Amino acid sequence: MLPNSPFRIKVNQSEVGDASKVKISGPGTSQALTQQFNEVVIDTRNAGYGGLSLSLEGPSKAEIQCQEAKDGTIKVHYKPTEPGIYVLGVKFADHHVNGSPFTVKCGGQGVGTVLEKISKPAAQASVVNAGQDCRLNLKLPNTSALEVNAKIMNPEGVSEDIEMRDLGENFYEINFKPQMEGQHAISVLHKEQHVSGSPFQFTVGKFSEGGAHKVRAGGSGLLRGEVNLQQSFNVYTREAGAGNLSIAVEGPAKAQLDFKDHKDGNCHVLYTVNKIGEYQIAVKFDDKHIPDSPFKVFIAPASGEVRKLELASFPSMGLPVDKPVSFNVLTHRAKGHLEAKVTTPNGAVEPVDMVPIDEGEAYAFRFVPRDPGNYYVHVTLDAAPMRDSPFRVRVGGREESDPTAVSASGDGLKRGETGQKCEYIINTCNAGAGNLHVTVDGPSKVTLDAYEVDLGYKVRYTPLAPGDYFMTIKYNGIHIPGSPFKVRISGKELGGSGYNESSTVKVDAVAKTALGTIVYAPKYKGDASKVECKGMGLKKAFPGRPTIFNIDCAQAGQDLLFVGVIGTKGPCEEVIVKHQGRGVYVVNYKISERGRAFVFVKYGDQHVPGSPFAVDV
Repeated sequence: MLPNSPFRIKVNQSEVGDASKVKISGPGTSQALTQQFNEVVIDTRNAGYGGLSLSLEGPSKAEIQCQEAKDGTIKVHYKPTEPGIYVLGVKFADHHVNGSPFTVKCGGQGVGTVLEKISKPAAQASVVNAGQDCRLNLKLPNTSALEVNAKIMNPEGVSEDIEMRDLGENFYEINFKPQMEGQHAISVLHKEQHVSGSPFQFTVGKFSEGGAHKVRAGGSGLLRGEVNLQQSFNVYTREAGAGNLSIAVEGPAKAQLDFKDHKDGNCHVLYTVNKIGEYQIAVKFDDKHIPDSPFKVFIAPASGEVRKLELASFPSMGLPVDKPVSFNVLTHRAKGHLEAKVTTPNGAVEPVDMVPIDEGEAYAFRFVPRDPGNYYVHVTLDAAPMRDSPFRVRVGGREESDPTAVSASGDGLKRGETGQKCEYIINTCNAGAGNLHVTVDGPSKVTLDAYEVDLGYKVRYTPLAPGDYFMTIKYNGIHIPGSPFKVRISGKELGGSGYNESSTVKVDAVAKTALGTIVYAPKYKGDASKVECKGMGLKKAFPGRPTIFNIDCAQAGQDLLFVGVIGTKGPCEEVIVKHQGRGVYVVNYKISERGRAFVFVKYGDQHVPGSPFAVDV
């Protein structure tokens, strides 16, 4: 402890932020017009110190500008693009000011956005039992069968590869046979990175409570697109139960929409638009947005200058932290304003340095990553993204971040009471270093913090209003298995607006050692009686010469193999165990003294048949 710690700090009552003393005025609190700025004046001069936040929800997004006037008040101007009813929220020191949220009636003409919807009923998926053959179909555009693979992790944390068949036209069939009941996580990887939407939760046995928060959507069609070219994305509803799935595409042109149902709790959506610009895709289940919805998609022109851009010398994955990442883009003399930005693992957007080379024929780009994780590089020409932008760069190596290795447990993920601290543990052991991002959405804001413990991080939060809250936990931008979690909060209403409010905490998670993880070590159940040992090295050895024998564990299930050799003077000089594949091992040992030696072979905690073997030297 530092000298004089703890330190005493005096805070006057006049310095404490008090939202009730904030004065708000202006016509923009009740009425507004499209395509022009509407004014709201906020006076916080007598309210103490605190953060000011604003939100505007309604039929369209709105540009918001804030500036401080000379008299100390703050003038807010917002410009909606579509008429309708908007909700204006104004908070000071994390509390709504008097009258907030305000209902604003907005008139005027819209910019002509077109909304197209399509819906279909989603049936309750059939229950799968342990040992049953299972299947999952996915459409993964712009992939090769040689670059994709899948694996499944069971409830005990044991992961294994599963079959992934190429059906042609970027359709893949995933086949697996789970061996126990409970929640499994299916990871689908492209170039050793999770595809959009992965990992997918797969329940064996009785389903838990469903709902919109259990739906997953992912695919290139939710990231970018091209005019008059069919785009697609997957929607995985198996864990959500029965309900109605709806897709809405809003933007400069009407979208042609279609569903392709795979009858396995998964479908993919096809859409085509004939005008460039920004579109919003809303995916809802029983009229509620699924996680990360609505999605913003920029549709680029099918031809033009941006099509001339070509990516060259792009870096591979596994790049080191704090070392420059550089790549080149060939322009082929395309005309326009070329720009590049990078989205970091913690969500920040930073500029990328660029230098012209080869007399303007190409540009060299460079940025320095400061944290491990996935970086997304956006390259645009006159605001239109080049083909396949954003480009993903993996920093820190695959072993640095594995979101499927992260787990969360505790009562705070299931239930709680208003005014009381709720808590749970996020176990990040074996997941590597990364950015841990926790978001709580519900009827009120919550006090939210996280601090380090031996197993990972303990999260604490205090809700103020009863209702359903949704706990989203992401590791380097990817949902951990089970996220988002639905939490039921009971008790009296102590605060909150009743509208959906969000609270967030971010942690730069360090790589955890094995300390405290032994309780959570994978459990194996091999059968030592089915292990076969063969070779002259189990009977005869020569001093100072390498001696070899084989161990076949193919029929014995999954467990740990232990091999030891001891002679008349103690353990031998060296024992080398090498896996040849399919459960077959070659053991090479060397013993120096003559006499009787013994070879011990265990599978798990049990000796294999014949062990210990007596060897004449």
